[in-house]
Amino acid sequence: MSNYDVIIVGAGFAGATVAQQCAEKGRKVLIIEKRKHIGGNAYDYMLDGIDVHAYGPHIFHTNNKEAFEYLKRFGDFYPYEHRVLGHIQDKLVPIPFNLKSIELCFAGKIADELKEVLIKEYGMGNKVPIMELRKNNNPQVHMLADFIFENVFKYYTMKQWGLKAEEIDPAVTARVPVNVSYDDRYFNDQYQYMPLNGYTALFEEMLKDDNIDILLNTDAKDHIDLDLDKGKIYYRGKEFIGKLVYTGALDELLDYKLGELPYRSLDLVLEKHQGTFQKAATENYPGNIETYPYTRITEYKLFKETYPQDYTYTHTEYPLAYKRDGEKGNIPYYPIFTNENDKKYKAYVNELKNFHNLYLLGRLAEYHYYNMDAIIAKALGLVCKL
Repeated sequence: MSNYDVIIVGAGFAGATVAQQCAEKGRKVLIIEKRKHIGGNAYDYMLDGIDVHAYGPHIFHTNNKEAFEYLKRFGDFYPYEHRVLGHIQDKLVPIPFNLKSIELCFAGKIADELKEVLIKEYGMGNKVPIMELRKNNNPQVHMLADFIFENVFKYYTMKQWGLKAEEIDPAVTARVPVNVSYDDRYFNDQYQYMPLNGYTALFEEMLKDDNIDILLNTDAKDHIDLDLDKGKIYYRGKEFIGKLVYTGALDELLDYKLGELPYRSLDLVLEKHQGTFQKAATENYPGNIETYPYTRITEYKLFKETYPQDYTYTHTEYPLAYKRDGEKGNIPYYPIFTNENDKKYKAYVNELKNFHNLYLLGRLAEYHYYNMDAIIAKALGLVCKL
Protein backbone atom coordinates (compact mmCIF):
# COMPACT_ATOMS: atom_id res chain seq x y z
CA MET A 1 0.00 0.00 0.00
CA SER A 2 1.08 3.58 -0.53
CA ASN A 3 -2.02 5.79 -0.27
CA TYR A 4 -2.78 5.70 3.44
CA ASP A 5 -5.82 7.17 5.13
CA VAL A 6 -4.23 7.01 8.58
CA ILE A 7 -0.61 7.00 9.70
CA ILE A 8 0.05 5.98 13.30
CA VAL A 9 3.34 6.47 15.10
CA GLY A 10 3.76 3.80 17.76
CA ALA A 11 2.47 0.22 18.09
CA GLY A 12 1.51 0.13 21.76
CA PHE A 13 -2.06 -0.11 23.03
CA ALA A 14 -2.92 3.42 21.84
CA GLY A 15 -1.63 2.98 18.31
CA ALA A 16 -2.72 -0.63 17.89
CA THR A 17 -6.29 0.06 18.98
CA VAL A 18 -6.67 2.99 16.58
CA ALA A 19 -5.07 0.98 13.76
CA GLN A 20 -7.31 -2.04 14.28
CA GLN A 21 -10.48 0.02 14.44
CA CYS A 22 -9.64 2.14 11.40
CA ALA A 23 -8.63 -0.92 9.36
CA GLU A 24 -11.83 -2.70 10.34
CA LYS A 25 -13.74 0.25 8.93
CA GLY A 26 -11.93 -0.07 5.60
CA ARG A 27 -9.24 2.56 6.09
CA LYS A 28 -5.70 1.99 4.84
CA VAL A 29 -3.35 2.27 7.82
CA LEU A 30 0.41 2.56 8.25
CA ILE A 31 2.05 2.02 11.64
CA ILE A 32 5.58 3.31 12.15
CA GLU A 33 7.28 1.82 15.21
CA LYS A 34 10.75 2.76 16.44
CA ARG A 35 11.33 -0.53 18.25
CA LYS A 36 11.92 -3.93 16.69
CA HIS A 37 8.59 -5.24 17.98
CA ILE A 38 4.93 -4.35 18.37
CA GLY A 39 3.22 -4.01 21.75
CA GLY A 40 5.03 -1.02 23.22
CA ASN A 41 5.86 -1.49 26.90
CA ALA A 42 3.35 -4.35 27.10
CA TYR A 43 5.55 -6.51 24.85
CA ASP A 44 6.25 -9.94 26.35
CA TYR A 45 7.93 -13.16 25.30
CA MET A 46 8.27 -16.78 26.39
CA LEU A 47 11.48 -17.72 28.18
CA ASP A 48 11.87 -21.39 29.16
CA GLY A 49 8.10 -21.74 29.25
CA ILE A 50 7.48 -18.61 31.35
CA ASP A 51 5.90 -15.42 29.99
CA VAL A 52 8.31 -12.57 30.76
CA HIS A 53 7.16 -8.96 30.44
CA ALA A 54 10.10 -7.24 28.77
CA TYR A 55 9.43 -3.80 30.25
CA GLY A 56 8.12 -4.80 33.66
CA PRO A 57 4.85 -6.35 34.87
CA HIS A 58 1.56 -5.46 33.19
CA ILE A 59 -1.59 -6.53 35.04
CA PHE A 60 -4.87 -5.94 33.24
CA HIS A 61 -7.60 -4.62 35.53
CA THR A 62 -10.61 -2.44 34.80
CA ASN A 63 -14.17 -1.46 35.62
CA ASN A 64 -14.67 -0.52 31.98
CA LYS A 65 -16.59 -3.42 30.46
CA GLU A 66 -16.35 -1.97 26.95
CA ALA A 67 -12.55 -1.87 27.09
CA PHE A 68 -12.36 -5.44 28.39
CA GLU A 69 -14.87 -6.77 25.86
CA TYR A 70 -12.90 -5.08 23.10
CA LEU A 71 -9.64 -6.71 24.15
CA LYS A 72 -11.28 -10.13 24.51
CA ARG A 73 -11.94 -10.09 20.77
CA PHE A 74 -8.26 -10.81 20.20
CA GLY A 75 -7.49 -13.56 22.68
CA ASP A 76 -8.54 -15.53 25.73
CA PHE A 77 -7.96 -14.35 29.32
CA TYR A 78 -7.72 -16.09 32.67
CA PRO A 79 -8.72 -14.59 36.05
CA TYR A 80 -5.83 -13.20 38.04
CA GLU A 81 -5.94 -11.05 41.19
CA HIS A 82 -2.65 -9.34 41.87
CA ARG A 83 -1.30 -9.20 45.40
CA VAL A 84 1.75 -7.29 46.57
CA LEU A 85 3.79 -7.68 49.74
CA GLY A 86 6.03 -4.98 51.14
CA HIS A 87 9.21 -5.49 53.17
CA ILE A 88 8.46 -3.32 56.22
CA GLN A 89 10.56 -3.59 59.37
CA ASP A 90 11.61 -7.17 58.63
CA LYS A 91 8.01 -8.24 57.95
CA LEU A 92 6.14 -9.02 54.75
CA VAL A 93 3.09 -6.77 54.83
CA PRO A 94 0.20 -6.53 52.33
CA ILE A 95 0.29 -3.47 50.06
CA PRO A 96 -1.88 -1.37 49.81
CA PHE A 97 -1.70 -0.99 53.58
CA ASN A 98 -4.91 -2.36 55.13
CA LEU A 99 -6.34 -3.74 58.36
CA LYS A 100 -4.30 -6.93 58.04
CA SER A 101 -1.18 -4.79 57.59
CA ILE A 102 -1.98 -3.00 60.86
CA GLU A 103 -2.20 -6.36 62.67
CA LEU A 104 1.21 -7.36 61.33
CA CYS A 105 2.94 -4.08 62.21
CA PHE A 106 1.48 -3.32 65.66
CA ALA A 107 0.98 -5.24 68.90
CA GLY A 108 -2.47 -6.73 69.56
CA LYS A 109 -4.14 -4.05 71.71
CA ILE A 110 -2.64 -1.16 69.75
CA ALA A 111 -3.61 -2.80 66.47
CA ASP A 112 -7.20 -3.24 67.66
CA GLU A 113 -7.42 0.41 68.70
CA LEU A 114 -5.97 1.65 65.41
CA LYS A 115 -8.35 -0.49 63.37
CA GLU A 116 -11.31 0.69 65.42
CA VAL A 117 -10.50 4.38 65.06
CA LEU A 118 -9.72 4.05 61.36
CA ILE A 119 -13.08 2.38 60.71
CA LYS A 120 -14.84 5.00 62.84
CA GLU A 121 -13.20 7.91 61.01
CA TYR A 122 -13.51 6.66 57.42
CA GLY A 123 -15.92 3.73 57.33
CA MET A 124 -15.31 0.06 56.61
CA GLY A 125 -14.49 -0.69 52.99
CA ASN A 126 -13.35 2.81 52.04
CA LYS A 127 -9.99 3.91 50.62
CA VAL A 128 -8.05 6.90 51.91
CA PRO A 129 -5.15 8.63 50.09
CA ILE A 130 -2.13 8.81 52.37
CA MET A 131 -1.92 12.61 52.15
CA GLU A 132 -5.54 12.89 53.31
CA LEU A 133 -4.89 10.47 56.16
CA ARG A 134 -1.98 12.64 57.33
CA LYS A 135 -4.29 15.65 57.67
CA ASN A 136 -6.47 13.90 60.28
CA ASN A 137 -6.20 15.55 63.70
CA ASN A 138 -7.00 12.41 65.68
CA PRO A 139 -3.69 11.53 67.46
CA GLN A 140 -4.01 7.80 66.78
CA VAL A 141 -4.87 8.28 63.11
CA HIS A 142 -2.07 10.80 62.76
CA MET A 143 0.42 8.37 64.31
CA LEU A 144 -0.72 5.60 61.98
CA ALA A 145 -0.55 7.92 58.98
CA ASP A 146 3.00 8.94 59.84
CA PHE A 147 4.01 5.29 60.24
CA ILE A 148 2.53 4.34 56.86
CA PHE A 149 3.98 7.39 55.14
CA GLU A 150 7.44 6.75 56.52
CA ASN A 151 7.50 3.00 55.91
CA VAL A 152 5.44 2.60 52.73
CA PHE A 153 5.42 5.85 50.73
CA LYS A 154 8.29 8.15 51.59
CA TYR A 155 11.39 6.35 50.37
CA TYR A 156 9.59 4.35 47.69
CA THR A 157 8.35 7.63 46.20
CA MET A 158 11.78 9.24 46.44
CA LYS A 159 13.37 6.30 44.65
CA GLN A 160 10.62 5.97 42.02
CA TRP A 161 10.33 9.66 41.12
CA GLY A 162 13.55 11.25 42.26
CA LEU A 163 11.41 13.72 44.22
CA LYS A 164 9.98 14.03 47.71
CA ALA A 165 6.47 12.69 48.18
CA GLU A 166 5.17 16.21 48.86
CA GLU A 167 6.48 17.36 45.47
CA ILE A 168 4.49 14.79 43.50
CA ASP A 169 1.02 15.38 42.10
CA PRO A 170 -1.51 14.00 44.66
CA ALA A 171 -3.01 11.86 41.90
CA VAL A 172 0.18 9.77 41.94
CA THR A 173 0.16 8.94 45.66
CA ALA A 174 -3.60 8.39 45.49
CA ARG A 175 -2.98 5.46 43.12
CA VAL A 176 -2.00 3.33 46.14
CA PRO A 177 -4.38 4.34 48.97
CA VAL A 178 -4.80 2.96 52.47
CA ASN A 179 -7.61 0.39 52.48
CA VAL A 180 -10.00 0.38 55.44
CA SER A 181 -10.73 -3.31 54.94
CA TYR A 182 -9.13 -6.76 54.87
CA ASP A 183 -9.08 -6.79 51.08
CA ASP A 184 -5.42 -7.44 50.26
CA ARG A 185 -5.77 -7.31 46.48
CA TYR A 186 -3.63 -4.67 44.83
CA PHE A 187 -6.54 -3.71 42.56
CA ASN A 188 -10.25 -3.71 43.35
CA ASP A 189 -11.61 -3.49 39.81
CA GLN A 190 -14.45 -5.72 38.64
CA TYR A 191 -12.44 -7.27 35.82
CA GLN A 192 -8.99 -8.59 36.73
CA TYR A 193 -7.46 -10.87 34.11
CA MET A 194 -4.30 -11.77 32.24
CA PRO A 195 -4.05 -12.71 28.55
CA LEU A 196 -3.79 -16.48 28.28
CA ASN A 197 -1.14 -16.41 25.56
CA GLY A 198 0.52 -13.13 26.52
CA TYR A 199 0.17 -9.54 25.40
CA THR A 200 2.24 -9.87 22.23
CA ALA A 201 -0.18 -12.48 20.90
CA LEU A 202 -3.03 -10.00 21.46
CA PHE A 203 -1.23 -7.33 19.45
CA GLU A 204 -0.48 -9.78 16.64
CA GLU A 205 -4.17 -10.62 16.39
CA MET A 206 -5.17 -6.95 16.54
CA LEU A 207 -2.84 -5.95 13.73
CA LYS A 208 -3.21 -8.83 11.28
CA ASP A 209 -5.72 -6.95 9.07
CA ASP A 210 -4.65 -6.65 5.42
CA ASN A 211 -5.42 -2.93 5.62
CA ILE A 212 -2.53 -2.45 8.06
CA ASP A 213 1.12 -2.04 7.08
CA ILE A 214 3.76 -1.97 9.81
CA LEU A 215 7.27 -0.52 9.66
CA LEU A 216 9.32 -1.79 12.62
CA ASN A 217 12.72 -0.53 13.72
CA THR A 218 11.91 2.72 11.95
CA ASP A 219 12.15 6.32 13.16
CA ALA A 220 9.00 8.15 12.08
CA LYS A 221 10.98 11.34 11.60
CA ASP A 222 12.82 9.69 8.72
CA HIS A 223 9.51 9.63 6.85
CA ILE A 224 7.37 12.41 8.30
CA ASP A 225 7.97 16.18 8.30
CA LEU A 226 5.82 18.91 9.83
CA ASP A 227 5.39 22.46 8.56
CA LEU A 228 4.44 24.18 11.81
CA ASP A 229 3.54 27.51 10.20
CA LYS A 230 1.24 26.08 7.53
CA GLY A 231 -0.02 23.15 9.60
CA LYS A 232 0.88 20.65 6.92
CA ILE A 233 2.15 17.08 7.25
CA TYR A 234 4.52 15.54 4.70
CA TYR A 235 5.04 11.82 4.28
CA ARG A 236 8.11 10.92 2.27
CA GLY A 237 8.19 14.38 0.78
CA LYS A 238 4.55 14.56 -0.27
CA GLU A 239 1.76 16.34 1.57
CA PHE A 240 -0.28 13.90 3.63
CA ILE A 241 -3.94 14.85 3.86
CA GLY A 242 -5.06 11.85 5.91
CA LYS A 243 -4.99 11.53 9.70
CA LEU A 244 -1.74 11.33 11.66
CA VAL A 245 -2.04 9.78 15.14
CA TYR A 246 1.12 10.33 17.14
CA THR A 247 1.75 8.30 20.31
CA GLY A 248 5.43 9.05 20.84
CA ALA A 249 7.21 11.68 22.92
CA LEU A 250 6.03 15.14 21.94
CA ASP A 251 9.32 16.91 22.61
CA GLU A 252 11.06 14.43 20.31
CA LEU A 253 8.58 15.10 17.53
CA LEU A 254 9.43 18.81 17.69
CA ASP A 255 13.19 18.34 17.97
CA TYR A 256 13.27 19.41 21.64
CA LYS A 257 12.93 23.04 20.55
CA LEU A 258 11.50 24.03 23.95
CA GLY A 259 13.78 21.74 25.93
CA GLU A 260 13.34 18.13 27.02
CA LEU A 261 10.32 16.92 28.95
CA PRO A 262 11.62 14.88 31.90
CA TYR A 263 10.65 11.26 32.50
CA ARG A 264 11.56 8.55 34.92
CA SER A 265 12.95 5.33 33.54
CA LEU A 266 13.87 1.88 34.84
CA ASP A 267 16.84 -0.42 34.79
CA LEU A 268 15.27 -3.88 34.80
CA VAL A 269 17.59 -6.70 35.86
CA LEU A 270 16.39 -10.14 34.74
CA GLU A 271 17.58 -13.12 36.77
CA LYS A 272 16.93 -16.86 36.76
CA HIS A 273 16.55 -18.75 40.02
CA GLN A 274 15.93 -22.30 41.10
CA GLY A 275 12.54 -23.15 42.58
CA THR A 276 10.41 -20.20 43.68
CA PHE A 277 12.06 -16.92 44.63
CA GLN A 278 9.46 -15.06 46.72
CA LYS A 279 6.02 -15.35 48.34
CA ALA A 280 4.09 -12.92 46.09
CA ALA A 281 4.26 -12.14 42.38
CA THR A 282 5.46 -8.66 43.30
CA GLU A 283 7.27 -7.65 46.45
CA ASN A 284 7.96 -3.98 47.21
CA TYR A 285 11.06 -2.66 48.94
CA PRO A 286 10.03 0.74 50.32
CA GLY A 287 13.11 1.22 52.52
CA ASN A 288 15.70 3.93 51.90
CA ILE A 289 17.94 3.79 48.85
CA GLU A 290 21.01 2.83 50.89
CA THR A 291 19.28 -0.33 52.12
CA TYR A 292 17.31 -1.13 48.98
CA PRO A 293 18.40 0.69 45.81
CA TYR A 294 15.52 -1.00 43.96
CA THR A 295 11.76 -0.55 44.40
CA ARG A 296 10.28 -3.95 43.66
CA ILE A 297 10.92 -7.48 42.40
CA THR A 298 8.43 -9.30 40.20
CA GLU A 299 8.41 -13.08 39.77
CA TYR A 300 6.65 -13.96 36.53
CA LYS A 301 6.09 -17.62 37.33
CA LEU A 302 3.62 -16.60 40.02
CA PHE A 303 1.25 -15.06 37.46
CA LYS A 304 0.03 -18.51 36.41
CA GLU A 305 -0.12 -21.83 38.28
CA THR A 306 0.71 -23.89 35.19
CA TYR A 307 4.18 -22.42 34.70
CA PRO A 308 7.22 -24.66 35.41
CA GLN A 309 7.93 -24.97 39.12
CA ASP A 310 11.58 -26.03 39.28
CA TYR A 311 12.95 -22.67 38.10
CA THR A 312 11.79 -19.07 37.86
CA TYR A 313 12.56 -15.60 36.44
CA THR A 314 12.47 -12.27 38.24
CA HIS A 315 12.79 -8.62 37.29
CA THR A 316 14.35 -6.25 39.81
CA GLU A 317 13.44 -2.61 39.16
CA TYR A 318 15.97 0.18 39.68
CA PRO A 319 14.38 3.59 38.96
CA LEU A 320 16.54 6.26 37.38
CA ALA A 321 16.25 9.46 35.40
CA TYR A 322 15.48 9.10 31.70
CA LYS A 323 18.44 9.79 29.41
CA ARG A 324 17.57 9.36 25.74
CA ASP A 325 21.20 8.64 24.78
CA GLY A 326 22.13 6.76 27.95
CA GLU A 327 23.30 3.16 28.13
CA LYS A 328 20.64 2.65 30.80
CA GLY A 329 17.42 4.52 31.36
CA ASN A 330 16.93 5.34 27.69
CA ILE A 331 13.23 4.37 27.66
CA PRO A 332 10.76 7.01 28.93
CA TYR A 333 8.42 5.19 31.33
CA TYR A 334 6.70 7.77 33.53
CA PRO A 335 5.99 11.48 32.93
CA ILE A 336 6.94 13.54 35.97
CA PHE A 337 3.93 15.57 37.04
CA THR A 338 4.94 19.04 38.23
CA ASN A 339 3.53 22.46 37.37
CA GLU A 340 6.69 23.39 35.49
CA ASN A 341 6.57 20.26 33.35
CA ASP A 342 2.88 20.76 32.65
CA LYS A 343 3.53 24.29 31.39
CA LYS A 344 6.30 23.08 29.10
CA TYR A 345 4.11 20.31 27.72
CA LYS A 346 1.26 22.74 27.00
CA ALA A 347 3.72 25.01 25.22
CA TYR A 348 4.67 22.07 22.99
CA VAL A 349 1.00 21.39 22.25
CA ASN A 350 0.58 25.03 21.29
CA GLU A 351 3.27 24.57 18.63
CA LEU A 352 0.82 22.26 16.82
CA LYS A 353 -2.14 24.66 16.87
CA ASN A 354 -2.20 25.01 13.07
CA PHE A 355 -2.74 21.30 12.39
CA HIS A 356 -6.23 19.95 11.78
CA ASN A 357 -5.27 16.34 11.02
CA LEU A 358 -2.70 15.55 13.73
CA TYR A 359 -3.86 13.82 16.92
CA LEU A 360 -1.87 13.24 20.11
CA LEU A 361 -2.69 10.04 21.96
CA GLY A 362 -1.13 8.13 24.82
CA ARG A 363 1.22 8.36 27.75
CA LEU A 364 4.12 10.03 25.92
CA ALA A 365 2.21 12.17 23.46
CA GLU A 366 -0.15 13.50 26.14
CA TYR A 367 2.44 13.51 28.94
CA HIS A 368 -0.06 11.65 31.09
CA TYR A 369 -0.01 8.26 32.80
CA TYR A 370 -2.63 5.82 31.51
CA ASN A 371 -3.52 2.33 32.66
CA MET A 372 -4.08 -0.09 29.80
CA ASP A 373 -7.86 0.01 30.01
CA ALA A 374 -7.91 3.81 30.07
CA ILE A 375 -5.81 4.19 26.94
CA ILE A 376 -7.87 1.58 25.10
CA ALA A 377 -11.02 3.55 25.99
CA LYS A 378 -9.34 6.81 24.92
CA ALA A 379 -8.26 5.25 21.62
CA LEU A 380 -11.75 3.92 20.91
CA GLY A 381 -13.10 7.41 21.52
CA LEU A 382 -10.56 8.95 19.17
CA VAL A 383 -11.57 6.57 16.39
CA CYS A 384 -15.10 7.96 16.60
CA LYS A 385 -13.67 11.44 15.94
CA LEU A 386 -11.50 10.21 13.10
